[in-house]
Amino acid sequence: MPETDEQKALILDGVRKYHREVQGDGRFVPGVTEIWPSGATLDEDDRAAVVEAALDMRIAAGPSARKFESAFARRLKRRKAHLTNSGSSANLLALTALTSHVLGERRLRPGDEVITVAAGFPTTVNPILQNNMVPVFVDIELGTYNTTAERVAAAIGPKTRAIMIAHALGNPFEVAEVAQLAKDHGMFFVEDNCDAVGTFYDGRPTGSFGDLTTTSFYPAHHITMGEGGCVLTSNLKLARVVESLRDWGRDCWCEPGKNNTCLKRFDYQMGKLPHGYDHKYIFSHVGYNLKATDLQAALGLTQLARLDEFGAARRRNWRRLREGLDGTPHILLPEATPRSDPSWFGFIITVEPDAPFTRAALVRFLEDRKIGTRRLFAGNLTRQPAYVDQPHRVVGDLTNSDLVTEHTFWVGCYPALTEEMLDYVVASVREFVEANS
Repeated sequence: MPETDEQKALILDGVRKYHREVQGDGRFVPGVTEIWPSGATLDEDDRAAVVEAALDMRIAAGPSARKFESAFARRLKRRKAHLTNSGSSANLLALTALTSHVLGERRLRPGDEVITVAAGFPTTVNPILQNNMVPVFVDIELGTYNTTAERVAAAIGPKTRAIMIAHALGNPFEVAEVAQLAKDHGMFFVEDNCDAVGTFYDGRPTGSFGDLTTTSFYPAHHITMGEGGCVLTSNLKLARVVESLRDWGRDCWCEPGKNNTCLKRFDYQMGKLPHGYDHKYIFSHVGYNLKATDLQAALGLTQLARLDEFGAARRRNWRRLREGLDGTPHILLPEATPRSDPSWFGFIITVEPDAPFTRAALVRFLEDRKIGTRRLFAGNLTRQPAYVDQPHRVVGDLTNSDLVTEHTFWVGCYPALTEEMLDYVVASVREFVEANS
């Protein structure tokens, strides 16, 4: 073994030892130990992978990024995957790709309508507005916290050209039906799978239904790269557009450090450029630089290897909370969408509007006990200050979106939570409800 390889092996052995030493004893002290609603679950392999990438100075996108893209595409049954610096960037790239000139008359244009959900995370909706289109908001169902294909169908109008919806906290919406609806009406469908990696609907993984699919690898999500995201598709034309938009808008598809992959680098004539202009500097889209790095991808690869393990833990933890809280008065507990197998992102609770206590009071009680809570993201987006004056259309009422804005929150079920922690959450909720009923 060369001396440098021996040095690296010694460093990585030390990293693994360091990881074990800094983990602590894991002892849970009720009311003292923080119970986070979400977070990354990291082991010594993760720490070693990041350090190894750093030792190799893989500071830009490289072999780990390409390996992850290939493995992740196979996992979600898509032909192509493109890593990005965040899930929000993935959403921006996915919808912007649908505006590309390469789509001809099918391309989305300013003023076109895109159906989405009123109660969710802003970055599912932001790309619609950022591309000068009009979001069409529909309501959700209580219990599943997703919209329905029926609601989406009712929202289709003469200007509606696309659908862009996220699965709610790992629980899928009726994604097969929505995908078919989009196909029947000649619309594009962007499936925001950021909160649902590892979820199944009708036996198929979510993320395998949309014309384009997005994911996020923020620490709160099912697997993490620290920051990061991905756009996936089985449409090679769309994949090429996504890559161009992600990589400065360039037309060239050479990997960094590679030249003349197409064997005609100095033989193009595009736009009004002179014949033979270097293809590496021909730009066919108004793009960005939204790439991820190999350090992120190295972490993503070790995390991806544990996706099934993480999904099993999330399902197990969700069931423990659901069974423990079953029958508790004045609160509505979550339900899986029919025909689905969710890999849960969180455990959602709605305080009934006529309950003798408020959501705020229950949340304050839990937070005082170091039990972290979160809202259903932005609640009804049409009520948020950033969106009040933005162009939009609402179909039907947003009664349930308003209700979750007032009465809904969620607690954690991610893999790092122990049975002792989950039982403490259950006992705390029950104690509060019983004392205030």
